[in-house]
This record gives sequence, C-alpha cells and structure tokens, in this order.
Amino acid sequence: MNIAGTIDRPLTHNPQKQAPMKPSTYEPAGSATQDFTISGAKDSRQNRTREMQLIPEAMARAHMRERLQEAERDRQAVRLVAARRMQRRAERASMRARRALAMAVMQ
Repeated sequence: MNIAGTIDRPLTHNPQKQAPMKPSTYEPAGSATQDFTISGAKDSRQNRTREMQLIPEAMARAHMRERLQEAERDRQAVRLVAARRMQRRAERASMRARRALAMAVMQ
C-alpha cells in the first residue's frame, strides 16, 4: 500500500527528497509570482527547518523545568507545614510539662 504524503504528514522531512510542488490545474499559468532562487537559500531553509524541528523539544524542556520547580516549591511548602505542626506539638508538650512540674511543686 503506497500512500502519498500530505502537507501535515509528508513522506520525508528532507526538502531535497520531497516532490516539487505542481501548479494547480484551475489556476492560470503565470498568475503567481515566479520563484527566484537565491544562492544560499537552500542552506538557510534547511537550517530554519532544523531549528523549527527543535522548537518543540526546547519547549518540552522548558515545560519540564517549570514543572520540576513547581514540584520543588510544593515539597518545600509541605515541609514547612510539617515543621510548623511539629513546633506547635512541641510547644504544647512543653506547656504540659511545665504545668505538671508546677503541680508537683505545689503539692
């Protein structure tokens, strides 16, 4: 089964191996501006293509870095809450001990 590629899913991403665009049958010849090839245009097109292909990768890295920082902030918040809870528990235990000592001294 030989299926031709589409614009969204070309058979190959290499511009040199892609089939050239054919003029449409319903468009009169010469209606569009002619293609002018500039020396070095192919190289710049390939570099741009490579850079554009790396954009999602860079975005994924940035997204993961942001998620890791968010997770670290959440972990710090959880540790802070736990530390405050333990501090309050220790203060209550200290007050109980003082009361018990005061009661023992009073008797």
